[in-house]
Amino acid sequence: MSVKRYPFGKMPNGQSVERYELKSGRLTVSVLTYGATVQSIVFDGKDVVLGYDDLEHYLTGGSYFGATVGRVANRIGGAQFTVNGRTYEVAKNDREDNHLHGGVRGFDRHIWTAEILSDEDGVRMRRLSPDGEEGYPGNLKVTVTFTVSGGRLRIAYTAVSDADTPLNLTNHSYFNLEGHDGSAILDTTLQIAADAILVPDEKLIPTGELLPVEGTPFDLREAKRLGDGIGSAHPLIVAENGYDHNFVLGTEREWKCAAVATAAESGIRMECWTDLPGVQLYTANGLDEACCKGGARQTQYRGFCLETQFWPDAVNREEFPGGVLRAGDLFRSKTEYRFSKV
Repeated sequence: MSVKRYPFGKMPNGQSVERYELKSGRLTVSVLTYGATVQSIVFDGKDVVLGYDDLEHYLTGGSYFGATVGRVANRIGGAQFTVNGRTYEVAKNDREDNHLHGGVRGFDRHIWTAEILSDEDGVRMRRLSPDGEEGYPGNLKVTVTFTVSGGRLRIAYTAVSDADTPLNLTNHSYFNLEGHDGSAILDTTLQIAADAILVPDEKLIPTGELLPVEGTPFDLREAKRLGDGIGSAHPLIVAENGYDHNFVLGTEREWKCAAVATAAESGIRMECWTDLPGVQLYTANGLDEACCKGGARQTQYRGFCLETQFWPDAVNREEFPGGVLRAGDLFRSKTEYRFSKV
């Protein structure tokens, strides 16, 4: 295992951004201090995540390529929530009414402080999200630790706040196991260990209903081709032109294999493990980003996201797991992506 540090450009205010390269065997992962972002995952010589070659396009892009997302990933309905009897209003930055991925300047738009771990098997990134940032209460200290071992990338999170605050952290990598410059993900097969999804309304806020996956294109308990689901006539698929749905992994937190994806041509297989109760599958239905790696334009269905997380809008639904981190409590979570060849 080795960790190397490289410059990755400067912010408009002159602040430096760095790229950390973590290498172990056939797996090399690069992460940026800007947004605590996974910039590349190279397995067996193939880079399997979307992204940019330079800082400029991370500053102007709007698709959260590889970013650490917070304070609250996914959506908060009505862009407001109540904690301890006080109602907080946050930015409406999605579908006119929703709050999405932490707001206008969420965790993905900040530079994080990085340190190489003493045993040089990874890098830890830190930041303090101050009280009132993007409308959230409490001073929140967050760490994200990236480690690589064999064919595994582990992303471990910790957080502690001095006031009760909503929290839902995730990584927003777009995977294409044929390579970032490969074909669309329609022939990739995906299996998700979920018996139900959360039914969304027209603005993708959960209604509270759980829909059993049996007999629907959401039944991925056995591996299925993504293109078959995307092309189905199910109204929840048609409404979004593909998948953008939260799969229910359970109500308790336990370490589990949430998903397995396999690319048809490259033969690269990826397992997604997590201790969180949900995973949002997004198939890049609205993606359109120019000047990506190698100068490519990335468009619809060129990647898929497996965003491990608490259930969306949990802060507004007491029956949902997650929602609020209590003052002084230490939040811990981890997600792991395991790569192999079939």
